Amino acid sequence: MKNVDKIDKSREVLFWSIALPGFGQLLNRKYFKAFILITLEFMINVKGKINIVIVHSFLGEMQKAIDKADFLWLMFYPCIYLFAIWDAYRDAGGGTKPFSYLPFVFSAYLGTIGVIYSTRFYVLGFLIGPIFLPIISMVIGYVIGLFIKKILQSSVKWNIFG
Repeated sequence: MKNVDKIDKSREVLFWSIALPGFGQLLNRKYFKAFILITLEFMINVKGKINIVIVHSFLGEMQKAIDKADFLWLMFYPCIYLFAIWDAYRDAGGGTKPFSYLPFVFSAYLGTIGVIYSTRFYVLGFLIGPIFLPIISMVIGYVIGLFIKKILQSSVKWNIFG
């Protein structure tokens, strides 16, 4: 029963971290990290104008979203966001297997690349924009990271590198 509680706790923390970076750290009683991450979240959000960009993106006004975004700040967001999720998840007892961090890292990398190309990436003639392309890129990065993690875990299991 204790192992189930540990899994449930790590998932609870994971989902609260997805809601807002730093919330998972609060649940883990890592108050200093929580303060730093919540402060960074608000600073990047305000400086990058993320909420305005989200509203325009959801209304389908991609050019307005691009015009409002401060991309020099927006590029920080995927890495801070994914690091906060990973850190809280790990501190709650999740991610104990080797290479468990890889999906989060690849998600952060590809999310940042999604931000960079969000002003130029079209699908079927539609501009994806600075919110949806990074989200799609983060999902793709997560899947790539899972795949690489599985390969590396198999190589460790079969002692390929040893």
